Amino acid sequence: MKQSSKLEKATFAAGCFWCIEAVLRELKGVKSVVSGYSGGEMDNPNYEDVTTGETGHAESVQVEFDPDVITYGELLDVFFRVHDPTQLNKQGNDIGTQYRSVIFYHDEKQKKLAEEYIKELEKKKIYDAPVVTEVAPFKRFYKAEEYHQNYYEKNPDQAYCQIVINPKMEKFRKEFGEKLKDGNKE
Repeated sequence: MKQSSKLEKATFAAGCFWCIEAVLRELKGVKSVVSGYSGGEMDNPNYEDVTTGETGHAESVQVEFDPDVITYGELLDVFFRVHDPTQLNKQGNDIGTQYRSVIFYHDEKQKKLAEEYIKELEKKKIYDAPVVTEVAPFKRFYKAEEYHQNYYEKNPDQAYCQIVINPKMEKFRKEFGEKLKDGNKE
């Protein structure tokens, strides 16, 4: 596999960060995925702060990827297919602004691609309801506590992982099998 000398970053919020982190970690070309908090004004928030819904932060992931192996557009495709971008401030039973759907763009190219992707989803009427995913400038990312990192991999038998993440992972692996790192294919 060709390795680019220049890795890029993408930052997404799609409900609980455990879910989106688990999915993105399995993609070829993704070097790292870190769970954390972004989009708010509070400096150095922790999980307890963010769960109040008063910090303005969303549970997010920061992805470092090789654009020669996986493009930002391909990451957007995965992002939109593994969560419901029509739910405002929630994903499933996770409710609050900290679970909103957001693309935090790092440059104008990412902003344009995200906006075009959303327009295309709306034009094709992919969803029965309007897409409410925010497209917002990236400002800061705060890494979440260590126990949140690689949560699904470390806690596969935990109830949330069994009930919520496992079905997402099964669907994701079927839909994106050719894009998975070796060893992650079903």
